[in-house]
Amino acid sequence: MTILFALAAGAAGLTAAQQPAGTATPTAPIKRILLQRFDVPNSNFETVTGIAELAPSVNIGRHTHPGLESGYVMDGEFTLLVEGKPPLALKAGDSYQIP
Repeated sequence: MTILFALAAGAAGLTAAQQPAGTATPTAPIKRILLQRFDVPNSNFETVTGIAELAPSVNIGRHTHPGLESGYVMDGEFTLLVEGKPPLALKAGDSYQIP
């Protein structure tokens, strides 16, 4: 599964992602490719844009980001878990934003 993501520094939220079972297993469970990093003008925010490739069946676990997160699923599918919200099943072509 591949996600195009953007993160902006700010408030934090708890998230986790889990993929459905698959058959292939790459060498690393998560491959991150940094595409761009820049400061948001007139603020204390920074935006990071990148691609995350997750191995089948990987559970990245609960973690936080210090700001908004948005993503677009390029291929595959996964379930996004955000504290206080129902699980969100995402597939290729879907997008999400946290919070």
